[in-house]
Amino acid sequence: MSQENKNSVQTTGHVWDDDLQELTNPLPRWWIWGFYITFTFAVVYWLFYPAWPIGGSYTKGVPGFNSVTYTATTVDGKQVKKTTHWNMRSQFMVDMNELTALQKKYFDKVASMSYEDVSKDAELMQFVNSAGKTLFSDNCAPCHQAGGQGKIGFSPNLTDDNWMYGGTYDQIHTTIEGGRRGYMPPFSQVLNDEQITQLANYVLSLSSEPHDPVAAKAGDALFHGEGAACYYCHGPDGKGKIQLGSANLTDKIWLWANIPADKTQEDKVNDIKNVIYNGLAKGVMPNWNVRLKPEQIKLLTVYVHDSLGGGK
Repeated sequence: MSQENKNSVQTTGHVWDDDLQELTNPLPRWWIWGFYITFTFAVVYWLFYPAWPIGGSYTKGVPGFNSVTYTATTVDGKQVKKTTHWNMRSQFMVDMNELTALQKKYFDKVASMSYEDVSKDAELMQFVNSAGKTLFSDNCAPCHQAGGQGKIGFSPNLTDDNWMYGGTYDQIHTTIEGGRRGYMPPFSQVLNDEQITQLANYVLSLSSEPHDPVAAKAGDALFHGEGAACYYCHGPDGKGKIQLGSANLTDKIWLWANIPADKTQEDKVNDIKNVIYNGLAKGVMPNWNVRLKPEQIKLLTVYVHDSLGGGK
């Protein structure tokens, strides 16, 4: 064979359209070696690690080489050592148990300390902020929003340092643990439209919002008289009562009527009239002691108090 024929590209002999040929170029050497190496690696991996399904089981690999041991917590709270064949699920179990053990250490520390001492412990507060954010996101954020800012007409703002049921550690703990059942009766059967309008103007006057002075004066008499008797719940000064969870009507903080968003005085009056007319039966927060453990409630209490609002 001549040198020219030796170096020429070989073909299969198939020809199309007179000059279109099928070549037989050899595979690159690097590709062939790469194939051999990956094939060898796959065979070795199959031998050492769980790999192939066999009926209702699978190949276990080389005993002792691919096993992992981890500490698991039983239903009665005991710590036991478990050994299983290595796979991603068992590795995940190991990681989760290590994380749970670390979290338990900090949760136990929170449970054994006073609120004030937890707040002063910088290392512990890092855990409180991390675990508290997760607890808050999973349990509280659907109502109070991710940052705790709440939503007018639905849930209170936890970042403004204004607490209807009190913002001390103990009061926040009681709220989370046992829930709250806020209620305001409807006045549609007690007062006529003119009287409700007068009351609405008086409520606006308490927070220096635009209002009708004449109507507000008449509303004052209704508020403090037996006709409406609003002072029973909201207090004679309109600042609410923590033991009842009644709103402070003087602080310009609105939950059930979106006064800041109203453009005109008429809109503001109508918004408050709607609350007075229909009352409120939706100020309900469920009790979390059926879902969260005591140490989780305590940690969440510190998180809400120190990291969101800072209670009074």
